[in-house]
Amino acid sequence: MRFDWFDLRGAVAAACLLISSVPAAAQVAAPAAPQPTPPTVTPAPVTPPAPSAADRLAIPATDDGLPGTGPIRRMEWFQNLWKQRRTLWSTQVQRDQGAVVFLGDSITQGWGLGLGAVFPGVKVANRGISGDTTRGVLIRLKEDVLDLNPRAVVILIGTNDLEEKATPETIDSDFRLLIAALKAHNPKMPIIACLVMPSSVTMRRPVEEIKRINTLRLASIKGDPQVIPLDTWTLFAEKSGEPILSEFPDILHPNDYGYIKFAAGLRPIFATLGFTETEPDYFTPEPGFESLFNGKDLTGWGLRPTTAADRESAKRWQASDPNAAAWPVVDQTLPFGGKTSSPDGRFQAINGRLVVTTPPEARRIQQLWTTREFPKDFVLKLEFRATPNADSGVYLRGPQLQCRDYALAGPFTTLTKYKPQDWNEMVVTVQNGLATATVNGEKLDVELKVPATGPIGVEGDRGQMEYRRIRIKTAK
Repeated sequence: MRFDWFDLRGAVAAACLLISSVPAAAQVAAPAAPQPTPPTVTPAPVTPPAPSAADRLAIPATDDGLPGTGPIRRMEWFQNLWKQRRTLWSTQVQRDQGAVVFLGDSITQGWGLGLGAVFPGVKVANRGISGDTTRGVLIRLKEDVLDLNPRAVVILIGTNDLEEKATPETIDSDFRLLIAALKAHNPKMPIIACLVMPSSVTMRRPVEEIKRINTLRLASIKGDPQVIPLDTWTLFAEKSGEPILSEFPDILHPNDYGYIKFAAGLRPIFATLGFTETEPDYFTPEPGFESLFNGKDLTGWGLRPTTAADRESAKRWQASDPNAAAWPVVDQTLPFGGKTSSPDGRFQAINGRLVVTTPPEARRIQQLWTTREFPKDFVLKLEFRATPNADSGVYLRGPQLQCRDYALAGPFTTLTKYKPQDWNEMVVTVQNGLATATVNGEKLDVELKVPATGPIGVEGDRGQMEYRRIRIKTAK
């Protein structure tokens, strides 16, 4: 039998009338029948409904249980943008498998769909969200990046944290978690860590705090060969530490020319990683010149014992400066005939380029020398390309001619024909014990006295430097 509410209400009323019609004495005299003890019933656990795909792609309502300690933005416009971009990306996971992923905030988003055109032949995926913070990137890392199984990751993040009043130390803590998660996913995947670009206190991003973030960032990845630092702060900073206004007109974002410079800074690293410039550089020296580098391996090159003077210089420097460069001591001659790389990977032969790679310590002094010596006068020609603020050098029988990213690292900052992050030709003439040089036909303001004989060498210090088409013409 089925009762509805009205039936039940009527039954209760009837019972009440029946009870009221029984004499009071009878009501008192009648003993209550013992009632059985009801069994204990354990309620079944309630399983909350699984979050929908839309919920998983939204910013969590609270910070509870989330990794990191920095700020997470929850303004309405940002929540809408976050969900919109992540919803789109969730439909592109299979398409973007194995891409080079650009990860960050508005500067990364600002590449737009132009990444593929800027890096032709490289499969890329843009995972930038305008306004994002380091912790925001950290909590969306799995779906937006790791699920793509990236070939490499380019990270630029941290400036918005400052606007949210995070300290450099908090930003660094979240950045370390970010790097650890990427490394745990794939311990062989290259990670290019860009320094936070310059801004201004007027944008609630003080110069000194950005410098502090970058100092901590370099310290956090020091000694890690999987992480390649890219100096995108010096690339865009005035001497004051604020951005170059012609390239950062709103004091926060690069304009088109700024993005051109950013891309140029990445290209040499992409080439070394094998993403671009994968064809050999076929080059035939001019009549009278002979190649010193065959473009295929390091035959004719190797290590030489560290001189007593260099040993003493390294000792004094490292004793007086906690930030001094690493300076490994070489005790014996070690030729690299037939090898494509030095044992530590610092010097590599890649498709016609002799690459001095970025050291994991940020700075490390090392030299690679020819196995031959050159007692006669000569003309040395070569081409070089530097990443932003890279520091290297060319050795001429011993003394060093500075070969750097001259525009940023000096010392020849007034050159008008130097091409940053592009190939430049250096011509060195050694005659009667004196060396002079030009870059792209423009004379360098230097004259070096050189010994009567000695090898040719190249140095590694900071950043990445590449050399190619190294050839020499000796006097008869």
